[in-house]
Amino acid sequence: MNAPLDRKPMLAPPLYRLVLAVLAGFGDAEATTTEGQWLTGLREEVGDASLASWYAEPATEDRPLHALADELGLADVEVLAVALASAVEFDPMVGRVLAWLQAPIGGARPTLGLLQTIAAELGMGTALPAMMDGQARVCGLIQFENEARPLPEQAFLVPVPLVLALRCERGNWPGVRLLPAQPELFPDSLKKAAGKQAAALRAGAGCLAVRSGHPREARAAAALVADELGLEAACFEQEPPRGLGPWLRLRGAVPVLGAELFPGEVRRLPDLPGYRGPMLVAAGVEGSFEREGDPVGNWRVPLPLPAERVVLWQAHLAPAMAERVGLQHRHSAVHIEYLSRAARHAAQLDGAAELSDLHVEHAARHGAAGELGTLAHLMPETVPDEALVVPPELGAALQALRQRCHTREGLADHLGPSVRTRYRPGVRALLVGPSGTGKTLAAGWLACALGLPLYRVDLASVASKYIGETEKNLAQLFARAEHTEVVLQFDEADSLFGKRTEVKESNDRFANQQTNYLLQRIESFDGIAILTSNSRGRFDSAFTRRLDSIIEFPSPGPDERRALWQAHLGTEHALDVAQINRIAATCDLAGGHIRNIVLSAAAQARHQCRAIRFRDVLEGINAECRKLGKQVPAGLSKEEGQ
Repeated sequence: MNAPLDRKPMLAPPLYRLVLAVLAGFGDAEATTTEGQWLTGLREEVGDASLASWYAEPATEDRPLHALADELGLADVEVLAVALASAVEFDPMVGRVLAWLQAPIGGARPTLGLLQTIAAELGMGTALPAMMDGQARVCGLIQFENEARPLPEQAFLVPVPLVLALRCERGNWPGVRLLPAQPELFPDSLKKAAGKQAAALRAGAGCLAVRSGHPREARAAAALVADELGLEAACFEQEPPRGLGPWLRLRGAVPVLGAELFPGEVRRLPDLPGYRGPMLVAAGVEGSFEREGDPVGNWRVPLPLPAERVVLWQAHLAPAMAERVGLQHRHSAVHIEYLSRAARHAAQLDGAAELSDLHVEHAARHGAAGELGTLAHLMPETVPDEALVVPPELGAALQALRQRCHTREGLADHLGPSVRTRYRPGVRALLVGPSGTGKTLAAGWLACALGLPLYRVDLASVASKYIGETEKNLAQLFARAEHTEVVLQFDEADSLFGKRTEVKESNDRFANQQTNYLLQRIESFDGIAILTSNSRGRFDSAFTRRLDSIIEFPSPGPDERRALWQAHLGTEHALDVAQINRIAATCDLAGGHIRNIVLSAAAQARHQCRAIRFRDVLEGINAECRKLGKQVPAGLSKEEGQ
């Protein structure tokens, strides 16, 4: 006698075929149409399979639906509805059969009336309560097409991204994109920090706001945390689409909301029915988030250590250059990758085989333009040491400021705890003095000496008549400037950082709130900010305390004016030493005015194809004095230059 065979249980057929087989012979049992014959053949194919056998051992293609039904606690009729509505999207015969069965109502999508018939055939009772109030509809797994029609005629569907996910195929929601993790971009310290954040989320922290000065870095760091969780990052910025919750479960993804808030703004995180996992927010540095009334934790993406920056640059630059750039500039990990791509593009345009300092500098200067938007404008001029003509005391003060900027990172190391506790690596300097004394030129010189791009803040773009908008613009400006490592220059800074006023009307209160925010934000700024003004007395005393340096730019004396004339005239002129000494001694003008005079004289000389003469300079002096409303210095007149 042969031993009995150890047979494994047979897999049930796909659920939609099992459900449709119930309808074989429904209505006209002798139907000879193609649809009726297809259903009859389906009944023979299904045989003795039942819903119980499907729950015990579902078909391979139905396993995602089986698992999702268990996780969401779907009723049997909801599971049938999902299977039937999904089949319409990938099996053309199903839609044809449904339209035939539901005639004369028509439509290839299943209706509640048809589902009710199936439920009755299977002994489930009424299907309406589960379909109208069940979890499948709440989480968007099932959606109705036209809720204005009578209930039996209402057709329902499963969104296509969910259909694809149920079939283990890739497909994204509009406005939602899967962001791959790029751990190779980050140093080990940041990857370890991301791992700790992921461990806290697994332990039940629930939500985390990943903060950075730029959305690109915040998203990349959030994707790194998601990768540490063993999940993909599904990024979106608007309200999440209905059905996203179960889609996240099926795709093994974690939601990442991208948001940049106003200072002081609080945002409630959206609900995602059908999803019970962690949530990440790729956020800016301002504002706060809450979920179900509880505050969301924060993780500010740390800047790589100097040695780590060197390693990141070594993947793109020669070792010596990588060490120099990595130690000198405080770029984030993601920004280093961005700059390296921009530098390679510049090298390709030049036809260069290797990257040079000029390519990296070009990427840093012009790449920040897109980061700062319209809030600041690049000052592209290179200002060499010879162009900056200042008294020795002022020169020494500017050199001290340059040294402070060079050593700002790690400056508090090995100092006392009172310094280390509140130390920030930002540098804030105020340059004050009469118009034309070289404040803007000095800011350009400092940026060039540091190897950083200089961006002048456009106050017209920053300031807004709408309450809170100015603070939002400034918050974005400061955050992006920190991220891109630039020097910010605020011309006529007293218009933004001026004294607070007595509150007499509502506008005064809002203006003071704006000043208070600026005082706090400039103190926490980790970059380099240069402010210029004609008068020191226009600033709030609380503001001057927050400055690292205040440098006075006096009107130049005779010796400085002579040096300025020589620096502006160059070598291609016909003035002798006595003439230069004479105008330097008698014309009490600053460098900006001297520049205007020399340009006017050069235009005259260029028109006549000759060198600049003393007469050309005198005519320029006359014109500049008229513009300033001043008298021409005694002893200087146009006739003397004949």
